[in-house]
Amino acid sequence: MSATDGPTDEHWIDPEIIRPYVVTRGRTAPTRGRFDLISMALAIGPPPGPDAGLDPEHLSILRLCREPKSVAEIAAHLNLPAGTIRVLLGDLFDRELVSAQEPQSEVDMHDVKMYRAVLDGLRSL
Repeated sequence: MSATDGPTDEHWIDPEIIRPYVVTRGRTAPTRGRFDLISMALAIGPPPGPDAGLDPEHLSILRLCREPKSVAEIAAHLNLPAGTIRVLLGDLFDRELVSAQEPQSEVDMHDVKMYRAVLDGLRSL
């Protein structure tokens, strides 16, 4: 059996898995908050300086979130999984660099008036 016949280290390394793992330092959930796909994030305060100790991905999120962005939008712009974005947003939230608006609870979604307004809008199309 030659060296090319067996599996190589490259065969076992998947950059699609390794990069998010490294970016989050192995964490799979934010320390606080849920950050659903439709949760909106907004950078607050002045941009942090170079001595803030933030990773490039954190800084990219802060640049993107100068205007409100959803977790899904941030993930798409940075080409990272939503789970990774949730962890990074949690870091920024803990440092009070972003504010987050969670989606309305389901209790609010049971409003019959809202459903009628949506139906009326669809019918008008």
